Amino acid sequence: MTDQSSSNQPTNQAPQTGYAPVNGLQMYYEIHGSGGTPLLLLHGGLFNIDLQFGQVLPALAQTRQVIAADFQAHGRTNDIDRPLTTADLASDVVGLLQHLGVRQVDVFGFSVGGAVALYLAIKHPELLRKLIVSSASFHPDGMRPENAEAVGGMTVDMIAGTPMEQDYLAKSPNPDMLQDLLDKLGTFDKGITGWSDAEIKGIAAPTLITVGDCDAVTLQHAVRFLELRGGNVNGDFVGVPASQLAVFPGSTHFFGMARTALVLDVVTTFLDAPETAS
Repeated sequence: MTDQSSSNQPTNQAPQTGYAPVNGLQMYYEIHGSGGTPLLLLHGGLFNIDLQFGQVLPALAQTRQVIAADFQAHGRTNDIDRPLTTADLASDVVGLLQHLGVRQVDVFGFSVGGAVALYLAIKHPELLRKLIVSSASFHPDGMRPENAEAVGGMTVDMIAGTPMEQDYLAKSPNPDMLQDLLDKLGTFDKGITGWSDAEIKGIAAPTLITVGDCDAVTLQHAVRFLELRGGNVNGDFVGVPASQLAVFPGSTHFFGMARTALVLDVVTTFLDAPETAS
């Protein structure tokens, strides 16, 4: 199945859905809307398409084609005997795009999805036109230290009754493996040293960095990220850089998309801006 079948899909119709066979997975995806450079949505850990992007996806698909996917062991995608790593999840995404016959996308990734989006920008630059990295760091020192301990100790009982548990049980082809998912998230990218300053500077795609003001990612790190992408300058004198930073007020990591109107304004303005050199 390719994306061509959805290219003329009116935005008021149900999305095209399917499963892509990649790396031993049956990777669930949805295609909404039509037109422009496709926008690929990549959710965070323990979330899925609906939980992460449900409030913004319809508006995003009004003016562009939107492709959204559930990662390994999330949403409607099955789990396999493989740890969760950025490199493997990125490989799955590359396989999905090949399956759909899509050559280039804009990518909007949140948390784990942001890490995957960043990996794609560095390792597969030909696939990306524009990059949005939300609530994700490029180096472990950008995360608040209490984050790793909290995620590493998560149990099913701790999330009982939450939308994350309810959605997992309702949608997962492996409903009895929630603790396995939590354990894999607890060791996500364990031992990975992150990206160098040179690698971040070398990204070709204009980059939008977003973070909550009380996020798991520190504000200092977000500013450093921006500086490496050519930002934190006096735009009145040197022009507004292609790469930008948005800080959402009153926003935590788990609720980083809660300021829906702000998120939509920031994201669509960035995506619709004329392309300039990064």
